Amino acid sequence: MRTTTKTLAALALGLMGATSLMAAAAQAADIRIEWYSDGVEGQVMQDLMDRFNKEHTDIHVTLDQVSYQTIQEQLPVQLAAGQGPDIARVTNLKTQADYWLDLTPYIKDADFWRKNYGDQLDWMRPDGSDAIPGFMTQITLTGGFINKTLFEQAGVDVPAENATWDDWIAAAQEVAKSQQLPYAFAIDRSGHRITGPAISYGAQFIGKDGKPVPLDQASKDYMTKLVGWTTDGTGDKDVWVSASGTTYRAGADDFINAQTPYYYSGSWQIPNFATKIGSNFDWVATGSPCGPTACTGMPGGAGLVAIKTTKDPKSVGIVMDWLASSPVYKEFIERTLFLPANKEVIAEGLDYKTDDAQVKAALNAFVKASSSTAPEAYQMQGWTWNNAVWGIWVSRLGQAMAGELSTDDAFKRIDEDVAQKVSEAGGK
Repeated sequence: MRTTTKTLAALALGLMGATSLMAAAAQAADIRIEWYSDGVEGQVMQDLMDRFNKEHTDIHVTLDQVSYQTIQEQLPVQLAAGQGPDIARVTNLKTQADYWLDLTPYIKDADFWRKNYGDQLDWMRPDGSDAIPGFMTQITLTGGFINKTLFEQAGVDVPAENATWDDWIAAAQEVAKSQQLPYAFAIDRSGHRITGPAISYGAQFIGKDGKPVPLDQASKDYMTKLVGWTTDGTGDKDVWVSASGTTYRAGADDFINAQTPYYYSGSWQIPNFATKIGSNFDWVATGSPCGPTACTGMPGGAGLVAIKTTKDPKSVGIVMDWLASSPVYKEFIERTLFLPANKEVIAEGLDYKTDDAQVKAALNAFVKASSSTAPEAYQMQGWTWNNAVWGIWVSRLGQAMAGELSTDDAFKRIDEDVAQKVSEAGGK
């Protein structure tokens, strides 16, 4: 009888223990991160989150990996409805800044964040605010890439460092003709991507009052060339006309498949090329072609931001602190082959996890190109109106490339659409 009593008591204790564990698991905070990837960073982030979950049994992070189109088109709708994830990786930082949570009360050391991530905080917070909404997962810069193998097979010299857009297009045309390629060059269907080239032509987009100004002649000069290159078959027309409205589309696949010798995109493509091109051909990062006034790319990057509607800001702060810590951030940057934002990590130096000489050379090329980034490009990146303006450019220029509008009509519609956006916002 005693044995039976002891056995029952032990069983009861075991059940109580199991129940306690189940209760604790049930009470663990569930934090969701909405994440998109250009290359391998989703795999790296999932690995990091698995490690975080093992180290923090009271918080469980779920990484929802979605397309960039989802981030651009569906997340804003969720945010406007008061829904969405707890944390998100986004590029549309400034115009959605009112939705971001100020992490200052929920992180251990705000001064660490300001010291190491402070240069880009204005990109993601409302004008005049000192909030800490998140951090840049990487710094990016737009620029060109060439298929060096195709250039060599065609016997065409790679344009010099200070070569113009016309020089680059002419060289790419020569390669495409020699190698019987469908396109001479491709450029992403993105307003951000065409801003650096337009600034190189002398374009000014921001008025003295901070509001958008009508397209100036320099803007029209570059955009006219872009439409012309696309409609005459020099540029990869499918990238621009296979989508509609403000939809983003990259030209990376055509470059990876050796369908075009010259591709204008950005530094975030480096890990993508390292993985998908491998040893199929030699590729080189070339910086940005020159216009009459500059040879600039556009800075940018993706930010990881906390969402104001989260029900557990304290847990969000713990997750963000862990990810922003220098050791974890350094590992993320080294494994994803990105350019870092964290000043402590930059000062310490990076040991990129690759034996690919092309990758290291490309990273160094973008670091070098960053020294020629025009001040107007940095200003544009932190401008409240940038994403609205970029979306309008893409929509109307895409219509011109598809033959639905003349170039002049596209310019007229751009100015009208932008003016309407400003009016709808009450002129703010």
